[in-house]
Amino acid sequence: MVKIRLQRVGKKKAPFYHIVVADSKSPRDGKIIEQIGTYDPMTKPSTIVLDKEKVTTWVKNGAQPTETVKALIAKATK
Repeated sequence: MVKIRLQRVGKKKAPFYHIVVADSKSPRDGKIIEQIGTYDPMTKPSTIVLDKEKVTTWVKNGAQPTETVKALIAKATK
């Protein structure tokens, strides 16, 4: 199964995330299929950069976003 989820990058106590499409069996920071955005929770307000066309394409093809990514997509499309 393919999931849309967060991949953590950045230093200790300074998280930065890539929003990626990956196989559900691969580890959190392991092999990915495609990067479709970024999320920076350290800025005020937090920064979400998302390629909406790629998100809709992957969801139509059956990729399941995680709960956190669903919330980020909803926040980004406001």
